[in-house]
Amino acid sequence: MKFKVYFSLIILITTSACMNSSKETITVFETSQSGHQLTERADFQLEANPSSIKLNFDQKFQTISGFGGAFTEASAYLLNQISPENRTAILEAYFSRKGANYSLTRTHMNSCDFSLSNYSYTPVAGDKNLEHFSVDEDKQDLIPMIKDALATTEDGFRLFASPWTAAPWMKDNNDWVGGKLLPEYYDTWALFFSKYVDAYNAEGIDIWGFTVENEPHGNGNNWESMHFSPEEMTDFVQNFLGPQLEADGKGDLVILGYDQNREGIKEWVDVMYKDEASSKYYDGTAIHWYESTYDYFPEALQYAHKKAPNKFLIQTEACVDSEVPAWKDDSWYWKKEATDWGYDWREDEKKYLHPKYAPANRYARDIIGCLNNWVDGWVDWNMVLDRQGGPNWFENWCVAPIIVDPQADEVYYTPLYYIMAHFSKYIRPGAEVIGVDSSDKDLMVTAAKNPDGSVAVVVFNEGMEQKSFELKTSASTKQISINPQAIQTILITN
Repeated sequence: MKFKVYFSLIILITTSACMNSSKETITVFETSQSGHQLTERADFQLEANPSSIKLNFDQKFQTISGFGGAFTEASAYLLNQISPENRTAILEAYFSRKGANYSLTRTHMNSCDFSLSNYSYTPVAGDKNLEHFSVDEDKQDLIPMIKDALATTEDGFRLFASPWTAAPWMKDNNDWVGGKLLPEYYDTWALFFSKYVDAYNAEGIDIWGFTVENEPHGNGNNWESMHFSPEEMTDFVQNFLGPQLEADGKGDLVILGYDQNREGIKEWVDVMYKDEASSKYYDGTAIHWYESTYDYFPEALQYAHKKAPNKFLIQTEACVDSEVPAWKDDSWYWKKEATDWGYDWREDEKKYLHPKYAPANRYARDIIGCLNNWVDGWVDWNMVLDRQGGPNWFENWCVAPIIVDPQADEVYYTPLYYIMAHFSKYIRPGAEVIGVDSSDKDLMVTAAKNPDGSVAVVVFNEGMEQKSFELKTSASTKQISINPQAIQTILITN
């Protein structure tokens, strides 16, 4: 009798498991310090007492805008210095479905630090009506890169633009660096945005929106910048930029305020979203990550969301800065050897925010932390740089996910490229972030349900030991192991 009961139980469990497995396909992709590069895994080393990761489909959070990187003159110039074959391969790596499939991108208006020189679309001083406006400077490198990316993508991508500065003649210091926009040119500067949209549209490029100003606090007066206080930016948006775009039939363009580090976000959103009038033309808030190499500032992100729960909250720039990239040395990206802008000169009381860090870990940790705190889009900085971390006129060296050697016509896909792809490839625009309950606090986890019904679960193990866990969905349970120093995307399809 006991045998019959036991045998029946086995049949029931087996049948249930088969039914569950027939409903779902679970595929695991891993990038790791040990050498995996978005590698499909099925060789799990299971443990006796795994932790659990349970998906909660009833908990729904923000809708995803996308993931991607920035089109800069530096990246575009480099693509024109390498062979057509490698150029095509890089564009496919970023924009095709078989690649990272970037869906949200950024570019600069006028020059920035990752341009080859200072330039403006409005070079004629006193041209208040912008009769001499021209984007010809972008036609050699930048515009062709964007157009070729558009020709490569199968799913399309959103593109927003950011100015670093107006032309010096519009500013109170008559310089590319620092200073403020003169009040008599507020109308002119608003018109600048509208003319930019028309000029790029004439090239076959649609603009999704703008950030009002890249880093309105400035950058230590090192490269192109223009300062705004929260009150000044809101005045410009409320009384000039928003009405100008609306009057020109461009009222559907997205306007993102702030566009600097997360720590300062509270004072900005308090002003931006003070009342209906101040918030009318703002569609969301843009943020950067440079305030710290380890903290993603969840409290600040939560505050920004609560202040404007129906508006975008987009990470618009991030990179490994103040570093010359390691060439074809994957291990460097997993070691805590990188330093950042604040490592040497930050105030003593804030130096703790800038310890040495592993670039791969920083990317994985930050993106997951952002997704778990209402951020709906995450955009990297330069897509392509050279072995020096340039070129740029200021010699402000940084790291990009893809590094090239134009002289040797070689391409290096760093671990950062694969980490970005873990999100951009599998979490698509329109996806909803859903709840996750994880019993292992040493694993960072996020999950999102895509418009096609598939679910992407991203797990990051920053530790030095393998971890094993049971992934519990609404239909099945699957035991999975993740290597030390590794990130996984678990794709669940029906």
